[in-house]
Amino acid sequence: MTRKTLIQVYSISLGCLLQAFALPVLSQDLTITNARIIMTPDTIIENGSIIVEDGRISSVSAGAPGRRVGDVIDAEGMTAMAGYIDGHKHVRDSEDFAAQMLSLLEAGYTTVLNGGGNGADNLELSERIASGDVLGPRLIPSDRPDFFSMTPNEARAAIREMAAMGIEHTGEIGLTPEPAPPQHEISILRAILDEAAEVGVQVNVHAVSTPATVAAVEAGVTRLVHLPNKDWTSYDAAETIAANGAIISGLIAFGAPTIDRESGYPAPVRFPQDNMPRFRDGRAWPEALAGANRDPQGRATGTEGGYTIINARRVWDADPAHQTISFSTDQNFDDLLVLEHELKSFSIVFSMRDIFQIIGPNSARFVGMEDEIGTLEPGKIADIILLSGDPTYNIYGMLSNEVTILGGEVVVDKR
Repeated sequence: MTRKTLIQVYSISLGCLLQAFALPVLSQDLTITNARIIMTPDTIIENGSIIVEDGRISSVSAGAPGRRVGDVIDAEGMTAMAGYIDGHKHVRDSEDFAAQMLSLLEAGYTTVLNGGGNGADNLELSERIASGDVLGPRLIPSDRPDFFSMTPNEARAAIREMAAMGIEHTGEIGLTPEPAPPQHEISILRAILDEAAEVGVQVNVHAVSTPATVAAVEAGVTRLVHLPNKDWTSYDAAETIAANGAIISGLIAFGAPTIDRESGYPAPVRFPQDNMPRFRDGRAWPEALAGANRDPQGRATGTEGGYTIINARRVWDADPAHQTISFSTDQNFDDLLVLEHELKSFSIVFSMRDIFQIIGPNSARFVGMEDEIGTLEPGKIADIILLSGDPTYNIYGMLSNEVTILGGEVVVDKR
């Protein structure tokens, strides 16, 4: 099937599919009582109630609800917060696809931006979830043509084709990190950005050095999927990122090793139990780091882990509104352990309040859904998780999800 034919096929069902991305096929009325509610990063109700009608939050209040609708969940003191948002993850079709989607829901994820690969394939995966064929989080598709092999006009045409398919995000567009992106890449990027602004496509860029990040931002990019991991980001560079309204979607733990952790779907396949540090694919750290930083003798240094953590705080501090950092993982081993891996690094330089901001409203803004998800406010889609632990105390409370509600529908209940 040609790309043009695929565009025609997907355009036919575009209206139904886009509506399904916003809400699950089934939504319901629901009342949650006796919950600690993290309504927004700055508003926490110690004991309150949430009413959900037609898949959206209609009220959030302290104490008992004034009325009850639909099914009633007594949270028994559990914590309610908005479902987690992963702004960059590579999701591919496989025999384990359904198991991976369930793993995401069980960990507490309700929205995932599928950040790479072929647009038609990504649309198909999103439609399988939206139609109810596979139980999974809201899966936002992207498309990643080989832009830098094109002329500017060809890149513009690729963006128009993407929009015609109903895809509103590019996959990660990788810029040369060192010493800096060549002018050819910047010229193509400017054409992409210009056309994307016309047709409503968000441009997501992979820039893993400070020079590449600054070059992207100065070209007009506002969504970056990696923190710089090649160098220290200066105060001036951080201020440039913030002043241009850009958001960097985490991957703060990219360079941090994993030790004795599980991997795989559906049955966990354990990394070697040898108490040795490993990259996220199970191979030896730091040699296996993608694009590893190396010393003059060619040895991998593992400095990525330090750069990302410090750079995240510097970029965060450059913006008084603290909207410059959001959350993503880019990892595909067991999702609860991936969540733990990322949150451990975040907790070194961010408070729990900051983490709520990063994984909630900031991540919603990154994927272009800040008016719909990311907080538990009236009018928003009822993406709610119930945690048995207390996430206001430390990150481990965020690893204790018991119930996942997607658009008002209970899709996971481990109580």
